[in-house]
Amino acid sequence: MTSAPVSPADALDVLLAGNRRFVAGAPRHPNQDAARRAELAPAQKPFAVLLGCSDSRLAAEIIFDQGLGDLFVVRTAGHVLGPEVLGSIEYGTSVLDCRLVVVLGHDSCGAVAAARAAVEDGLPAAGYVRDVVERVTPSVLAARAAGLTSDSDLIDSHLLHTVDLLLDRSRVLADQVAAAHTGVVGLAYQLAEGNARLVTVHGIPTASASTGRTR
Repeated sequence: MTSAPVSPADALDVLLAGNRRFVAGAPRHPNQDAARRAELAPAQKPFAVLLGCSDSRLAAEIIFDQGLGDLFVVRTAGHVLGPEVLGSIEYGTSVLDCRLVVVLGHDSCGAVAAARAAVEDGLPAAGYVRDVVERVTPSVLAARAAGLTSDSDLIDSHLLHTVDLLLDRSRVLADQVAAAHTGVVGLAYQLAEGNARLVTVHGIPTASASTGRTR
């Protein structure tokens, strides 16, 4: 059993250390036994909220080498935001007292590719997929306006847009970040390599966020 992180910086350190273990092929698979299962039956106490893309290649507990009860995971295609997503994130930080919110994007994202196709080629999506594409489109337009066209640039642009939108729409979360109670970061996951790259940080000292210290 591992102890829960006590600060936003600690929480980020734990996630980045777990990701390094995953990349190295040396995961510890913490908190995945019968004792942990029994411990969590009455209540959960995750240390981080993770808003990630629904892509099947992006299983948070695996790529960050975490276990039962460690992460409060919310997933939508293209990590797009809606009221139910914002409410889930606020529940994680306000009720469950998670100290970190992670927005996790990845390369070869279908939602970003569809938004790019809609912008560049006029190819609309059908059904409710169109709603997802429309929520990603502002990120693609912002990248194009800045002269950015690579896949990596578009992923970063969408991560930045999602994090900014999250802090703009959730006064609860913005206040928690301002009070240094909660940190918010954007991470870009590389599918082939397996590593999570830090793109943006709010509420965590830059030195702590850049070093990825192991607790």
